[in-house]
Amino acid sequence: MKYLKYTASIAALALGLTACSQPATEPAATPDTEAAAAIEYAPAPSRVGLSAGFRDAGTAIWNMELLHEVPTPPGFADPDALWAPAVEIALFQAMEAGEEIARPPSPISFANSDIAFSGNRMVLGNWHGFNVFEAEGDAEPELVLSVVCPGGQGDVSIVGNLVFRSVEDNRARLDCSGVAIEEDVSAERFRGVQIFDISDISAPRQVAAIQTCRGSHTHTLVPHPSDPNVLYIYNSATSSVRSSEELDICSDGEPGENPDTARYSIDIIRVALDAPEQAAIIERPRIFADAETGEIAGLAVGAALEGQDRESSTTDQCHDITVFPEAGLAAGACSGNGILIDIEDPEHPARISEISDPNMVYWHAAIFNNDASKVVFTDEWGGGIAAHCLSSDPERWGANIVADITEDGLEPRGFFKIPGEQGEVENCVAHNGGLVPVPGRDIMLQGWYSGGISMIDFTDSDNPVEIAFFDRGPISSDELYLAGNWAAYWYNGRIYAPEIVRGIDILRLVPSAYLSANEIAAAESIHHAESNPQTQQRYVWPQEAVVIQAYLDQLVRGGRVAPELAAQIRTAIDTGEASSVLSSNLAAATMAASGRDTERFEAISAWLQRAG
Repeated sequence: MKYLKYTASIAALALGLTACSQPATEPAATPDTEAAAAIEYAPAPSRVGLSAGFRDAGTAIWNMELLHEVPTPPGFADPDALWAPAVEIALFQAMEAGEEIARPPSPISFANSDIAFSGNRMVLGNWHGFNVFEAEGDAEPELVLSVVCPGGQGDVSIVGNLVFRSVEDNRARLDCSGVAIEEDVSAERFRGVQIFDISDISAPRQVAAIQTCRGSHTHTLVPHPSDPNVLYIYNSATSSVRSSEELDICSDGEPGENPDTARYSIDIIRVALDAPEQAAIIERPRIFADAETGEIAGLAVGAALEGQDRESSTTDQCHDITVFPEAGLAAGACSGNGILIDIEDPEHPARISEISDPNMVYWHAAIFNNDASKVVFTDEWGGGIAAHCLSSDPERWGANIVADITEDGLEPRGFFKIPGEQGEVENCVAHNGGLVPVPGRDIMLQGWYSGGISMIDFTDSDNPVEIAFFDRGPISSDELYLAGNWAAYWYNGRIYAPEIVRGIDILRLVPSAYLSANEIAAAESIHHAESNPQTQQRYVWPQEAVVIQAYLDQLVRGGRVAPELAAQIRTAIDTGEASSVLSSNLAAATMAASGRDTERFEAISAWLQRAG
């Protein structure tokens, strides 16, 4: 199949020092005392009972170092008016019961959401607008721009000087003002994708506002295969369908009653980067249709789950779509299913495979590994407003599921969830993240709201394991407030994690028994000009000794190389000279190895041949 051809082509690049593999067969990470000299194995500290606070909450950290806590800019958060879901639910129930209550503005209107990067800039989304920061090296980022434009969720992406932003709230306006819209139908309402030009950082301009039927919960940037001036946006919408009186392309209902329903599809928007004001929807593909019958509602139908007090979700929307353009693939986390999509023709995406699982109630996000041989899907059980990482919670509820990409499509494998050490006042959910570019391994970062940041090794698809984390206590010890790390991403050597109410956490990795200094240095050697959520780029490592040392550390950690041979290899790397005996020993070791170990030995041999 086409997507397996991509995996094979990546494997062929092993000698060029790319991260390449067939599905992993090696065990989960184990303590490494030889490759990480002077580093002793230390068990993870407990996350239980971290003290509460806004700026002074207790923390637990393992194999990471916190560099900066960048506060949310003024006007975009109020520590005295945070969102308590229980209070909101009680208010809603009272209003439903007929009580006359003056509803206050929802504090969620000031929550931080996702983050995007371009050069030394990072753009932080917020329900209330977005903020742009600049930083050089490890200096603390400085705020250079705030744009107020209420209308959540506010997820952002950036290309050059264009910022793209998702908007779905009924209160949002075309003019970005905060004036409430009282009418059910209004020409002033905006729900869709905004485009801002920030080329003049002192005078940002909204240059486009693409209206959609269900707004925009998240969006994904997809480059044109051959034209760098053309960009596509895959729009994922999860809100209600607006009236045709407000937007004439819209209508609601189930496909059996209305075959033109705005449900059961995504939006594809075409953007010419030199004329973004002309951006428009060009397709609304039915990617959930039954492959044989063409029935529009062809995937999961929500229902009560046997033996559970939960219901699965109907697949009439995608929450997130992650694209991997160099692989020609996308992975959709689409409420009731995880789906694999062929995007070689980005204007006409075609579903390849789909999976469901009774443990997963709302498929939320997706992350490919570097050779597109597997994908991790996350489950947003409870929507992020409940305490779902308790010791009493099932380990597979609200977890990640790893799926291998095989000739037959997606094949479910192992699950991962952070330890059940969170408390009743800590909203915890498997949320957004991305890959860490450690050569030879599949490692990802992820935000878990009040569960903090987790780094997960999923090289062994059946046994993903946590190898580092950062966690912070709740806002209050008495009440659950919406807070915590929305996401965690690697960008040019550092970890950036937007925090819903507190701002941005910036961290770095430190060597441990699970990750050597060489592996970290190899990851830090990767630099991209831009990085956006849900648009993956393939990592290619430079032909440097530290990358080869990282491969050797992995062989030592797994006990796959004899100590004598490991010592010979290290000496040869240091001197740049390989004896005929070493070459012979490496050839024998390569012949005896399998899977990724074969590729590691091949990369070491090739590098030593070039160095000599």
